[in-house]
Amino acid sequence: MKKFLFSAMMAAAVLCMAEFDASKAKLTGSTDKSALSYKRGETMVFTVKADLGGQSADGLFIRWNRQGDDGKTFSGKSPAGEPAVVKTSMDKPGFVSVNFTLVDKNGKAVIAQSAKKRKSQVAFYAGAGVEVETLTDCGEPADFDAFWAKQKARLAKVPFAGKVESKLVKSTPEGDIYAVSIPCAGPRPATGFLTVPKNAGAKSLPAVLLVSGYGSNPQRAPGSVVPRRITFALNAHGQKLLQPDGYYKKFFESIRTPKYSYAFNPEENKDPEKAFFNGMVLRVLRALEYLKSRPEWDGKNLIVQGGSQGGLQTMWAAALDQNVTVAKPSITWCCDLAGQSKKGRLHGGWRIQYDPALDYYDPVFMAKRIRTATVEITRAGLGDYTCPPSGLAISYRNLATPRKSIRWVQGSNHGFVPEKSEVIVWSSSGKK
Repeated sequence: MKKFLFSAMMAAAVLCMAEFDASKAKLTGSTDKSALSYKRGETMVFTVKADLGGQSADGLFIRWNRQGDDGKTFSGKSPAGEPAVVKTSMDKPGFVSVNFTLVDKNGKAVIAQSAKKRKSQVAFYAGAGVEVETLTDCGEPADFDAFWAKQKARLAKVPFAGKVESKLVKSTPEGDIYAVSIPCAGPRPATGFLTVPKNAGAKSLPAVLLVSGYGSNPQRAPGSVVPRRITFALNAHGQKLLQPDGYYKKFFESIRTPKYSYAFNPEENKDPEKAFFNGMVLRVLRALEYLKSRPEWDGKNLIVQGGSQGGLQTMWAAALDQNVTVAKPSITWCCDLAGQSKKGRLHGGWRIQYDPALDYYDPVFMAKRIRTATVEITRAGLGDYTCPPSGLAISYRNLATPRKSIRWVQGSNHGFVPEKSEVIVWSSSGKK
C-alpha cells in the first residue's frame, strides 16, 4: 500500500511539472544599495525572487553561482517559494557576478519558450561593482598610433572614386535601396545596403553607418528606407550581396578554419596585419569615406551604431575617423582582452584568446582616441561576461570625449534584458 501511495505521489508530481508553464515564470532581483556604489570590503546583498505567474513553486528552486574579479566562487540554492539571498564582498576594485537560475528538484534548468519560439533559461544575471570607476587598462602598444597611420596609408592607396558598384535593389514610396560594393584594401571590398530617402537634396541629410554583431549569415536587403537620413548597413566580412545560397556556404567556410570560427584563429592573431579584424577595420573606414562622398550627406552629422561586434566596430570608427559625430556602441565586444591574463579579471567562455597583437584593436585603447564624437554606450549588462562589465567600465573611463554616457542594466547578460530592473547611467555631466 505504501509503495502504491509513493508511486501515485510521484506520478502527480511529474504531471504537475509537465503542466508548469515556464513562459509565465521570471526572476527579479536587486541589491541592498545601488549596484555600482560598493566599497572594498563592504557586504553586498543580492535578493532574487521567483514570479511564477500564480503557479505553484513546489519542486522548484532558485540556484545561484557567485564569481568575481577576485577569483572567488561559491554556489547554493533555496526553494523558489522564498527569496534567494546571497551575501558577499570583495576587497579589490572590480565586479562580482551572481547568476540565479530557476531549476527543478534534479537541478535541471527550467526552460521557457518566447512568442518567437526562442528557448532560454528562466534566469537573472546579477552583478555589482566595487570602486569600478577606478579600473584601468593593461597598457597599450607604444606604436599604436603609428600602426594605424600605416593602415590608413594602405587604404589610401586603393582609390574608390568612380569604381563603386551600386545596384538598385528596390524602389519604394519612401526611397531607394541599393546593393553597394566599394573597393578596399585588404582581402575583400566593403559591401552593404544603402538606403536613400526619396527626393533627398544635396547636402541635406545626416549619414548613418550600421555595423553588425558576430555571425556567419548572408546579409539580406532591408525591407524599408529609414526616413530623413541616408544609411549604410555594412557587411562585416565583405561578402558579395544578392548571391545564391551555395555562394554563402562556400564563403563562410573560406573565412574560418576547421578548428576556429572567424577572428578566433590564434595563429592569425599573432600578427596585427594578418588578424581577421584588420580587414574589418579597413572596411569600416572605407564605408565612412563612401558615406562622406555621397552628395546627400549634410557634411556635418556622421553617426555609427551597433551592438557586440557592432559595438567593437563603432568604437573603431569613432577613434579612427574624427568626422564621426555620434557613436552608439552597445555591449561592446573585445574590451580589455588582456584583463584576464594580466589582471585576473573574470570573463566568459566565448572569448578570443589574448595575444598582444590584438591590443591594436581593443576598444579600451581606441577610446583614448575618441576626442570629439558624442559616445552613448546604450547598454552594458552587469551579468554579461561575453562582454565583461570591467572592459566596458574601462572603455568608458578612457573615452577622451567630453560628451559620453553609459547605461548599466542589472540582471542583463549578453542577450537577455529584464523587463524591470535597476538601470544606472553614468554620464560626463556627473549624474548617475
